[in-house]
Amino acid sequence: MEQFDLVFAKTNRIILRRFNHNDTKSFYLYRSNPEIAKFQSWENYQYHDAENFVNEQMKHNPNQPGTWFQFAIALSENNQLIGDCALHTLLIEPRIVEIGFTLSPSHQGKGYATEAVRALLDYLFFTLKKHKIIAFSDVRNNRSIAVLERLGMRREGHLLQNYMSKGQWVDEYQYSILKSEWENNERKNDNE
Repeated sequence: MEQFDLVFAKTNRIILRRFNHNDTKSFYLYRSNPEIAKFQSWENYQYHDAENFVNEQMKHNPNQPGTWFQFAIALSENNQLIGDCALHTLLIEPRIVEIGFTLSPSHQGKGYATEAVRALLDYLFFTLKKHKIIAFSDVRNNRSIAVLERLGMRREGHLLQNYMSKGQWVDEYQYSILKSEWENNERKNDNE
């Protein structure tokens, strides 16, 4: 790891850490993949976009009201970047945050997304003391929906034509979980 990497959360297989310059190529490769961009706001992602993104993220810290922060998802064994998790700390009520996540196609289907988001929820609830975490998903994005539901997040709404993406209006589901619900879920998991 580069000397200035900061690890925010760790599991047996992955770490959530600050981005570093070594991540640029891997980040570009999955962000520029049309399958990954399908349910995301970006398209035609260029290498200079990745460089700018990584450089900006290296300057930011999580938990700043009104900002987005990306956590790099890296393999514990070799620090290889395999995806990222987003944190949007709301300006008006910073005890409520929004999350998102993206995983490289070569690492999908192996439980990494669920593991990373679980680690992120633990960090947000127990380290940053958040009250509620929300997430939005394109209604067609079955894999993301499955991750959110697997972690016990509750579908709170179906937002019709909630945003414009790539020339069409898109429906979204809104998910959320309260700290008290997360604590109860984690206690149940510990007792199983």
